[in-house]
Amino acid sequence: MLPEESRFETGLVEVVGGYAELPSGWTVDTPDARDRFDVSRLTRLLRDHERHGRGWPGSGVDDVLVEVSDTGERMRANVVVRDGDEEIRAWGSVHDRAGGRMLFVHIVDRDLPDDVAKVCSDVLFHWAEGQAVAVGSARGLEVQQIDTGAFEDDARQHDWLEGAGFDRVRSWWQMKRPVTPDEATLVPSTDKWESEGVRVRLVGRGADGMPDHDDLRDVHDVLEQAFRDHFNSREETFDEFVHRLREDPGHRWDHWWLAELLDVPDAPQPVGALVATEVSSATGPNGSYVSYIGVLGDARGRGVAKSLLSTVIADAAGRGRDRVTLEVDADSPTGADGLYVGMGWETSYVTESWHRDVPVTGTPRQQG
Repeated sequence: MLPEESRFETGLVEVVGGYAELPSGWTVDTPDARDRFDVSRLTRLLRDHERHGRGWPGSGVDDVLVEVSDTGERMRANVVVRDGDEEIRAWGSVHDRAGGRMLFVHIVDRDLPDDVAKVCSDVLFHWAEGQAVAVGSARGLEVQQIDTGAFEDDARQHDWLEGAGFDRVRSWWQMKRPVTPDEATLVPSTDKWESEGVRVRLVGRGADGMPDHDDLRDVHDVLEQAFRDHFNSREETFDEFVHRLREDPGHRWDHWWLAELLDVPDAPQPVGALVATEVSSATGPNGSYVSYIGVLGDARGRGVAKSLLSTVIADAAGRGRDRVTLEVDADSPTGADGLYVGMGWETSYVTESWHRDVPVTGTPRQQG
């Protein structure tokens, strides 16, 4: 179940405090998703952050609205630092992702002088620490993890993270595979096809267009089990999982696939799942992104993952898209990167996970 109310602290004074180090006239505030100037400014900050970190921007307004709009407020909270002209110069966002894991977005204007930028960064870190205590207390935890990311070559971000007590814990290869129109026939049908005892099919849909609830449960169950032995796996409830994925701007119900073994007649066994999204592009064709692909341990070695990947490639080609992208753990215990490379994926850039464990003090106010 999702919590009835946000687990985060809504009072900025309680979380941030005074911060006299900020320049005179600068303030700490929350962004307003209904204010087009706030949304525009946050979008520009995010795109500048991406451009500096990996060489090009990819996010847009919809990606910002996922973080700051009312639809996500039960699971997210935001803070901004405004200058004397009320322009946003720094932005922090936290996401109550799963039990014990809080995601943290940390962005500071690249045009600020180093000393002012550092103060803004400290404000964001201090706020995130306070929110970690709040959400950890609400979940009844002793320790709450803050999970944030950085581009591999972003030296400024690395220095700030180290100074704030974060540890670099993992690297992730962001991989891309080109798609050509002829690959639309890579599989017999992207709706449903079978080969060597494995069936791949889209999740079922009712007359109202909504997905079959049991199929969604199977997707969630497969992914929870498949990733149980992976790095930093945290239990995420079914409601949290579906709510989070539906928030993605590229979410499409016809991008969810199940893989089933047909060993037992009339009793297909769900053993694999792939969830993809549509990635918009302002300069050319859109792409597909593999948000999740997981296969149960007992079914590995039977071509399930390759069948799922072939299906999403064919689907992208059939929709006129020119690429499929995905993320893989550089130290994946399943050796997934070998499969991806063998099927044509190449690494385009590298990101990192940085973690800090925050002790949760006080009496838990458990909810949700």
